[in-house]
Amino acid sequence: LLLTSRVECPQCNPNTVIRRSLRLDKDKGVHTVTLLDENLVWTRAELCVASCSSCNTLFYPDKLVYSTPPIGEQRSERRQKLEDNPLYICISKSGVWAHRRVALLQEHIMQCFAGGWASFADWVNSVSYSRGNKAYRMTARQSKRLFIEHFSRRLLHTHTPNIELSLPAHAPTDTLTRAVWDAIGQDGGVLPGSLTHGCKDCTHQKRYRADLVAEGAPLDAGHAVEVAGIPGAIAQDGAANPMPDNMPHLPAPLQQEPPPNGDRGMVRMAVMNGKTIGHRICALTDCQNPLVNYKNGRFCETHLQHAKYCGIIPCGRPVADDGPTCDDPTHQGWYKSWVNRFKRLSFPGVRRVIRRREHQQVVAEENGGNGEPAGLPLRIDLPALGNVQGNQVVHTFRARSLYCLETVQWACGMPIGWGKCYKSESQPQVLAVIDRLWENAPDNRPSFIAYDDACDLLRHIVTQDAESPWLTSTKFIVDAWHYTGHRATDVLCRLWCNPAPSDGSQPDLVEVKEDANGQKHLTRAFNTETAEQLNSWLTSYEAQLRQMTDVSYDFFVHVLMLLFAERIEQRIVTKGRGLADNVEEEDEE
Repeated sequence: LLLTSRVECPQCNPNTVIRRSLRLDKDKGVHTVTLLDENLVWTRAELCVASCSSCNTLFYPDKLVYSTPPIGEQRSERRQKLEDNPLYICISKSGVWAHRRVALLQEHIMQCFAGGWASFADWVNSVSYSRGNKAYRMTARQSKRLFIEHFSRRLLHTHTPNIELSLPAHAPTDTLTRAVWDAIGQDGGVLPGSLTHGCKDCTHQKRYRADLVAEGAPLDAGHAVEVAGIPGAIAQDGAANPMPDNMPHLPAPLQQEPPPNGDRGMVRMAVMNGKTIGHRICALTDCQNPLVNYKNGRFCETHLQHAKYCGIIPCGRPVADDGPTCDDPTHQGWYKSWVNRFKRLSFPGVRRVIRRREHQQVVAEENGGNGEPAGLPLRIDLPALGNVQGNQVVHTFRARSLYCLETVQWACGMPIGWGKCYKSESQPQVLAVIDRLWENAPDNRPSFIAYDDACDLLRHIVTQDAESPWLTSTKFIVDAWHYTGHRATDVLCRLWCNPAPSDGSQPDLVEVKEDANGQKHLTRAFNTETAEQLNSWLTSYEAQLRQMTDVSYDFFVHVLMLLFAERIEQRIVTKGRGLADNVEEEDEE
């Protein structure tokens, strides 16, 4: 039996109406449906729909359907609310249901193997077929519905626990996805509770230079460009050559003495980076709107009329024969060359071209040639169009893609939030992302932010707004891996953005460790590469994300951030890296 777990109607107002016990609905009653149980066995089940005699609300195992009161000329509407933790989930309007454990299994497979909706459906069908079932099969759409239903509840419970989502009754999958998307955030968002997160890997007690001296730290006076933990790591232009004579002297930052009362406070580090993985957007250069048709469309709803004009800009003539270009032979010929250059390739086709190229190379050498065959080159360059080189022709033959996904997390790996950079990973767009993440919690800004281009970001903030609160709350540093590739002649980068200066000018960024021989070394106090590690994990889902709509893309990224945060939280608990109630006493011990 598939039935609701409720016994009373929550829709009835207890102040005006006595809450009624639920009863079996006369119209819906009991009818037979198809169920995929917790053992991945297809079976027949009886669906029981309950109703309230007072407000006529219908209660299904996974939702309740009610009527809104009419307002003026607006008629009553049937809407639904999702049950928080249903045992059974409807995955098709044709009466197909799945047990909750199937959704949990799908979640586990997605994390372990980065399996998509279609892959999970194929796996369920293969398991079911091996057990002798040939009558029922899970489709990719049903697998997607199961995913959306399951994670809609998880995301709503995490992001908006005090808000009940209401949407049209028996809404399709895309409508449900968009409703959740509107509720939890579009084009980015903050993971609830992440701004106040703290653990031993991302949060340390405030340190002073006197602490390093007391611990016997081997400080390199006057070598602020050196990075602790990377022997001899000096940025390029300074590694093999001496510094130019005209370089200005860099005074060491003023150092404070430890407070006499012992109240030092805490410092935290966040790390951010961009991942070139995104959905498709409008083909026009300055447009950031999503596509109307993600199957083969090129334009957003605002610029949909551009499909009627030649795709080569700035021609502006009407298209001919429903093609993307006008009747100009040069435009049609250039478009054919573009199709041949960028059409979908197959692995056997590429191997065939390589073999042909190698054969022509051998023939040319046997004939006494210079080894340059006259055959087909491996790289096909686009022809020039008039006075414009082929690779510089502006056109709208295909939709553009979002430039990158900007992720921000603490130095322990705990995700904070994410945003989008549409045209490039420019400093204004990156600044807009972190402004949005800490907009409602300015007091929770991190003490340090590690970013691969932190020096240019710092320049942008200073030149655009010298009174920016970021300049007084946060120090921007370059992560250790990218810092070795920055110019040693960049004074701002050397002085302010060193991830772990070995001269002790930033005692919060280094700590003293003793090796097996009793020799003390300076090591980096924070892991500045957690963003790269998160991006590496996201690579497994790149193929799926690139084919999604903007709504599904945002939904899926919200899911990935939630799952990754749970993994980090579990790791912190397992390794005992959580902060104690009294951090100062723990550090003294």
